[in-house]
Amino acid sequence: MPVYIGLLRAVNLGGATQVGMEPLRTLLSRMGLEEVHSLLQSGNVVFRSTETNGSALEKRLEERVARDLGVRTDIFVRTSAEWDSVISGNPFVREAKADPGHLLVTALKDAPAREAWKKLDAAIQGRERVRGVGRHAYIVYPDGIGRSRLTAAVIEENLGARGSSRNWNTVTKLAALASRF
Repeated sequence: MPVYIGLLRAVNLGGATQVGMEPLRTLLSRMGLEEVHSLLQSGNVVFRSTETNGSALEKRLEERVARDLGVRTDIFVRTSAEWDSVISGNPFVREAKADPGHLLVTALKDAPAREAWKKLDAAIQGRERVRGVGRHAYIVYPDGIGRSRLTAAVIEENLGARGSSRNWNTVTKLAALASRF
């Protein structure tokens, strides 16, 4: 049975997007997912499922989280093998070792066209660097994320795809959790 990693977009940042991890784990278990674990309080889950269509699984999860937990949000699902590829495909190896908190991976709903990546590069006003690989963006924020003008909204607008980001520390912790299955 495949192991999956799920990322809920923009939860527990305040306002109406509060999702408790215990209710989330309970909901996913009631949906028939197995060995459900969460990581941190930011909407990261690892689980097993007989489902083999990631897009269908995303849609099913989004509908149930909205219905049962009252939060409408995008959910990004990757198999553990896909997640391992995210790690091995990291073009910023030096940054991952030296400053993992300022390296983000953004999981995207769709793989942007090459022109969209060029458009995003042109929109960068600071020292940030972005590399796109399929449905993932690797973003280095050398001067920090909080003050950067390269926001999620700018990224999504230029790529034409919604996304959810995790720093490199969380990316590797999710891989370690998934490897225990």
